[in-house]
This record gives sequence, C-alpha cells and structure tokens, in this order.
Amino acid sequence: MSESASHQPSLYYDQRFQREAAKILPGQYYVTGRDMLIVTVLGSCVAACIRDPIEKVGGMNHFMLPELRSDDPDAISSPARYGSYAMELLINHVIKAGGQRHRLQAKVFGGGQVLADLTFSKVGEQNAAFVASYLHKEGIDILAQDLLDVYPRKVYFFPASGRVMVKRLKSAHNDTIVQRECEYIARLNRDKVAGDVDLF
Repeated sequence: MSESASHQPSLYYDQRFQREAAKILPGQYYVTGRDMLIVTVLGSCVAACIRDPIEKVGGMNHFMLPELRSDDPDAISSPARYGSYAMELLINHVIKAGGQRHRLQAKVFGGGQVLADLTFSKVGEQNAAFVASYLHKEGIDILAQDLLDVYPRKVYFFPASGRVMVKRLKSAHNDTIVQRECEYIARLNRDKVAGDVDLF
C-alpha cells in the first residue's frame, strides 16, 4: 500500500502503542493503509482524520486558515481556498491509496482558543467552522468531533481501525504549540495561497 506525506513528517516507533507512528506538524498531512498511528498536537489549528472503512486506508492533516487581510482584494476567498486545498490534498491521497470517495468518513479536532493575542482570538473558531462546513458540502459524514474550547489537544489516529484518542493538554505546556502556530500563521500570510486541486 502506498503512502503519501507532505514535508516529511517524523516517523518513529511508538512504545506505548507498540507500532510505527507518523507525527505531523502544522501544514503537513500523512496517509497510509498500514496498521500504524498518526499523531499531532493542535492548538488553534484543526485536523481532519479521513478514512475508507472498507479498504482501511486513511490519513490526517493539520492546517489553519490564513488570516483575513483588509489590504488584500482577495481577502475573503483566500482563506477558504487554502482550507479547501488542505482538505483536497488529504482526500485525493486517501483515494490514491485505495479509498473510495463515496465511503469516506471523517473525524475532526482542534480549533481551540489557545492564542492569547486578540488578533488571533477567532482563528480557532474560523478553522472549526470551515472544516465542518467543507465536509458537509462534500457529503462526507463526520462521525466524531472535538472542536473549540480553550485547550490544546494531542490526537492519536489509527487509520486501520478508525479509532481516535484525544488528550486535552494543560495550558502550562502551551508554549511550543503557540510558537509553532504563530510561525505557521506568519508563513501562511507570507506565501501565496495554493491553487485549486481537482478531486478524483
């Protein structure tokens, strides 16, 4: 079974779950048909876990919408285009790995208000609303979700079984998460929004 990833997520052997694991960071995704684990830590970002339950192939992404900029004539559509691109990449690679589009199921997580700066106070809310709306429009059922609130989350996704475990993290350990997300926001606002991706 082929695997797809962006920006080389970190692969390691997880002692707790006794299996190979892929850790993804903001802007990354990972798709596999093997019995392994995909892990990420979310603050204001969201992650979608997409899976075909018959083929037992699935993947996870980790993304955030770019900030709305008043000086950008394309400001309203740019964040949605970026979010769509992140979702379409994941869906396309699940299909490429053997999934059937009409069988895809989703579980979604994140969108916590963990960035104290008022500039970013609505970022988690916008991300959570986007991922739910996108999946609804695409006709992909959301089987489970843990969105919003003020907590960062560590998400463990087992694509072979569809199982997801979520651990809410204490605010005292948020520094690394906030730093990563602030760097990611800066990168999103610096780079051009990716072009369209055609769904299979």
